[in-house]
Amino acid sequence: MATHQVIEAALQSAVDDGVFPGAVLAVRLRGALQCVAVAGRMSSEPPGLPVQPSTIYDLASLTKPLATVTSVLLLIQRAKVALEDPVQQVLAELEGMPIGQATVRDLLTHRSGLPGWRPLYERLDARGIVPGLSGGNQPVKQHVLKMIRDEPLIYARGERSVYSDLGFMLLGFLVERLSGMALDLWCGEAIIRPLRADPLMFCPTAGRAQLGVARPTVDALRIAPTEQDDWRNRLLRGEVHDENAAAMGGVAGHAGLFGTAESVLAVSGAWLRGYHGGESILDGELVRQFTTRQEPASRSSWALGWDTPSAPSSSGSCFSERSFGHLGYTGTSLWIDPLCELEVVLLSNRVHLSRRNEKIKVFRPRIHDLVYREFVSTR
Repeated sequence: MATHQVIEAALQSAVDDGVFPGAVLAVRLRGALQCVAVAGRMSSEPPGLPVQPSTIYDLASLTKPLATVTSVLLLIQRAKVALEDPVQQVLAELEGMPIGQATVRDLLTHRSGLPGWRPLYERLDARGIVPGLSGGNQPVKQHVLKMIRDEPLIYARGERSVYSDLGFMLLGFLVERLSGMALDLWCGEAIIRPLRADPLMFCPTAGRAQLGVARPTVDALRIAPTEQDDWRNRLLRGEVHDENAAAMGGVAGHAGLFGTAESVLAVSGAWLRGYHGGESILDGELVRQFTTRQEPASRSSWALGWDTPSAPSSSGSCFSERSFGHLGYTGTSLWIDPLCELEVVLLSNRVHLSRRNEKIKVFRPRIHDLVYREFVSTR
């Protein structure tokens, strides 16, 4: 059986087993696209259109490396901030509070002392929508910043790593403060446009003017829906699944990005080229620093905003220890092995119909092992 068919069969088997309604898997090796495999439908209830390579997914926490971490690296490159700078140096509202002493490095490695998650949205707009345009409504963002400022730390800074959405919300605010732009607009100008990463965007079904030019909205039929949300009382399609990001207008440092497998690869490629010192918007030395595990494996697998393989890993058992990647709660992932120059993007909406479906935990390592065997081991 041809390699592409092997991958499609594995995806279809996962659809049949109820791992997700449908999915896209893209594989690139040494800069050459090897396959874009699809299976299933965009939704199961009601039955949706067949998944296409161009189907847009809610990328969830892939927002962290693709948007926020990439932005922080670019700002360090431009000498706007340094890894050892305390966050209060940029976000003056945090001055005098324990979290204000946390450095940019602490936030990127999830060792700031902040808890992983809090239902901040319950204290914000109950509709899950912020009036006005994407990225707007400064009072809401200020309120979120103050809530995180007042959140008691659950461990001493640097003592251990606890994966934290709250820390990445702060990094999103930091990017906005340093760039002088809303996060979605900055990402559009600094990352998406230079890398031709369309369609990679926040709030795909909401219009947004960029430098005076109106961005067309995306047809919702191209977007895979996520969950029937009790808080917003509707099936989510083109609206961020994460409630805290939704309450912030759909634009946040931890979640909110939507895209296709191809658009994810556009950013992934910039990291891989930078790693090898090739032509990239990202400085090679910084890329290698950002993608290197920061502590012994016994303490944490985190690099700077990127995860690294630690058994058992969602990347399977074949990716090298120099690999880096990230997962998204909605059923997305990106893993990059710089040693063999392999990039693997998996996009799905496993939270449709319910976030209680966790079958993807078993599927992820299996599909990465299969990809490695089919595309790397045989060459």
